[in-house]
Amino acid sequence: MTETTDKPEGTEETTHAPSDERVREVGFLARVAGKPAVGAILAVIIVWALFAVVAFDNNFVSMATTAAILNRAAPLGILAVAVALLMIGGEFDLSIGSVLGFSGMALMVMVSPSAAGGLALPLLPALIITLMLAVVAGVANGALVQSTKLPSFIITLAGLFIFRGLAIAIPRTMTNRTQLGGFDEIPGSETITSLIGSSINIGGANFDVAILWWALFVVVGAFVLTRTRAGNWIFGVGGDQEASRNVGVPVTGLKIALFVCTAFAGFFVAMAQVADTGTADSLRGTLIELQAIIAAVVGGVLLTGGYGSVVGAALGALVFSMVQQGIIVTGIDGDWFQVFVGGILILAVIFNNAVRQRAQRR
Repeated sequence: MTETTDKPEGTEETTHAPSDERVREVGFLARVAGKPAVGAILAVIIVWALFAVVAFDNNFVSMATTAAILNRAAPLGILAVAVALLMIGGEFDLSIGSVLGFSGMALMVMVSPSAAGGLALPLLPALIITLMLAVVAGVANGALVQSTKLPSFIITLAGLFIFRGLAIAIPRTMTNRTQLGGFDEIPGSETITSLIGSSINIGGANFDVAILWWALFVVVGAFVLTRTRAGNWIFGVGGDQEASRNVGVPVTGLKIALFVCTAFAGFFVAMAQVADTGTADSLRGTLIELQAIIAAVVGGVLLTGGYGSVVGAALGALVFSMVQQGIIVTGIDGDWFQVFVGGILILAVIFNNAVRQRAQRR
């Protein structure tokens, strides 16, 4: 015989999920501290405040200085976005600066008049050919890394010398020069200059249009990284390439695409600089690949891959430019700039590593 007990009228049976003591609720501050860009944000605030105090009498806090900082940061920031995506994907590109120099010289050799040793091509075909050359450089880097299984550091280091050598040897052979000018005399150059090489006067200071392109690169890069399947793939292959391959991620195609992105960034910055200055130089972009990597690391990107932020890399470029301009404004000997950069790099790596480990423990 089974005994039943009636529940009191007006009551309902409720089921409570058992609490799990192994699950720890993460607070707001812990979530914020776990963001890759937090270190870069603090660096921007600290560096700006430092120079604002030290160089206040030298007009560091002014529209003109702000324009100079942003104008310096824009080209590096564009490169840093592409470099950050590649580093999060677990690879390096040391050839981006050489691709930059090569792209500028390739364009100018093609559009220069034949009397000066150039090919005298129309501007649009020359731009398309230059872009194709940059894409080929990116594909070659990515394909070699994936096919040979050699570290991208080695492959792109070779690319650094190859493309820098081409940037010097080809124009010197054809024109007997390593600097070529006269871009503003080429038909159609005014359109390119207005799009990527001009400036806007705000408050008596000239802000380069490249700043807007930098912002666009950051927005697109951040969207791809945080809101698309490709972004998940980038984090995945940077964390564990073989595991990502085993779950169907197209690792080879993805990494080649990331190398193409860095090459395209080098091409774009080269075109912006040619349009801005009207000249190309075989040595332009020298060591900027290291600056872009430093900007990405300051922005929270791990050297081991799988973790980082495009926004943080952009802020890292801003810190880099702020230090450059701050040294100029304060009148400090420019020879000390590299000392500052090295110190910032060490501090950024230590800080970002500590923040990441603390966030993981929480």
